Amino acid sequence: MDGDLHGVSDSELVGRIRQRDRSALAALYDRYARTVYSLVLSIVHDRSVAEDIVQELFVQLWQYPELYDAGRGAFAPWFLRMARNRAIDALRRRQRDRYLYERLRGIEWRKVQDDPDELTVLGDEATRIRQAFADLENEQRQVIELAYFGGLTQREIAEYLGIPLGTVKTRIRTALQRLADALAGEREPWGETR
Repeated sequence: MDGDLHGVSDSELVGRIRQRDRSALAALYDRYARTVYSLVLSIVHDRSVAEDIVQELFVQLWQYPELYDAGRGAFAPWFLRMARNRAIDALRRRQRDRYLYERLRGIEWRKVQDDPDELTVLGDEATRIRQAFADLENEQRQVIELAYFGGLTQREIAEYLGIPLGTVKTRIRTALQRLADALAGEREPWGETR
């Protein structure tokens, strides 16, 4: 299966990936990684996120090559559309995460006027957020505390806890989704963009 794959079509390479040919995946990576990275970076404006998305896409292609159907169109537009969608999803997650982050931080440091109604609303909101935060699993609560209250980056959290970076990212994403779900009774500003 090895050899020069320069002239082999994308569809044929995907067929070889279905047969677990790593050189076919490497050939597609060489053809498209730079283009996919550039597209994703132009959307998310974050090199680390763009790198992660490129890696995730090629891992997904390796694990699920049957997702590509040559009968429905060429590989390149399909793959670039997947990259674009993944980048947009990352932007939405970032928007949701920023919103939750502001709410979590706001409970600790917000100064309230002497308005009884405002105090009541803030107290109710604080109670809901604290309860949602308390309901998180210990590992999820820990990474949120380190990221949002400790100010550590995801990479620093991984080093501090001695766990893989991917595990930190998954725990943070899961925790923020659980917090969002727990607070879903309220109007969420990102809901309109889904």
